[in-house]
Amino acid sequence: MMFDLPDSQTLYAALCARDASYEGRAYVGVSSTGIFCRLSCPARNPKFENCQFFASPGACIEAGFRACKRCKPLKAAAGDDPMVQPLIDALEARPTHRWREDDLVQLGYDPSTVRRAFKRHFGMTFLEMARQRRLREGFTALSAGEPVIAAQIDAGFDSPSAFRAAFARLVGMAPGAFRKDALLLADWIDTPLGAMIAISCQHQLHLLEFADRKALPREMQRLQKAQPGGIGFGRPAPTQQIAAELADYFAGTQARFDTPLALHGTDFERQVWRALLQIPAGETRSYSQIAQELGRPTATRAVARANGSNQIAVVIPCHRVLAADGSLTGYGGGLWRKQRLIEIETSYTERLTA
Repeated sequence: MMFDLPDSQTLYAALCARDASYEGRAYVGVSSTGIFCRLSCPARNPKFENCQFFASPGACIEAGFRACKRCKPLKAAAGDDPMVQPLIDALEARPTHRWREDDLVQLGYDPSTVRRAFKRHFGMTFLEMARQRRLREGFTALSAGEPVIAAQIDAGFDSPSAFRAAFARLVGMAPGAFRKDALLLADWIDTPLGAMIAISCQHQLHLLEFADRKALPREMQRLQKAQPGGIGFGRPAPTQQIAAELADYFAGTQARFDTPLALHGTDFERQVWRALLQIPAGETRSYSQIAQELGRPTATRAVARANGSNQIAVVIPCHRVLAADGSLTGYGGGLWRKQRLIEIETSYTERLTA
């Protein structure tokens, strides 16, 4: 059963203590290894800045993490269900295989029974789990500089078009919308808080979002309307720069971003986003404070809408805006990420004043 996770510091303390009371209730993904574990895992404790916490194994998988072979979180989550572990073993043995229901039948399983069991234990079906693994394998190859055809082969897709179709479903685009001569190029950036999609032209970063954000398809549509010229795959200079700056940011070495940005929005939205860029790391503002700063004291709700329309997460720090009473509210990437980003930036100011 899902439950509300406590803050990251509490969960990290539980991880270091190998606290068994969180068994089946919280999991940790480690960005430096790409692996997720139970909090009771006997492996050496990772650094705090490399930890991302989840309430279910399915959420870990959706964020791109692989199950730890030492503490076996998938096996623990499945309990004594006799069909789950053999299928997990089969997936681990063939991570790029294009699994279908016929494969399950050949292994002696009823597809509908498998579907219900995996949904119950992991929050996703076996076929969804397999597809997530294949897509991740492909993006790993793309991020390493491999062409689409090599990434497609590494991910077990039958053709480049099938690989593009899988990515298209993730971002809500038609597969045929991707072009070889595109002006905007999409790539995958791993962070301690989950994978991000970056889209850049040769000169500016146009979009940076967490891959699991539900509004990502809508943001992609908005971007294509604002910036004609098509979208393809690749890592131009702005994406390389933001990837390096994000690595420094999450490593705690600097909170400054110099990547040139393209701001696609109304005049008012761009005013709000520029105001967000002026909030120092480690500080927060309320929506009403930003409205006051803009000379629009009655525009609190409009500020909140503009804040939610930001398409360049982390860099344009909409996570630094709180409700009037100081509570977390309104973050498309998930309130747990908003809390974690604020914690990271608070650690910057604590080090400076220590």
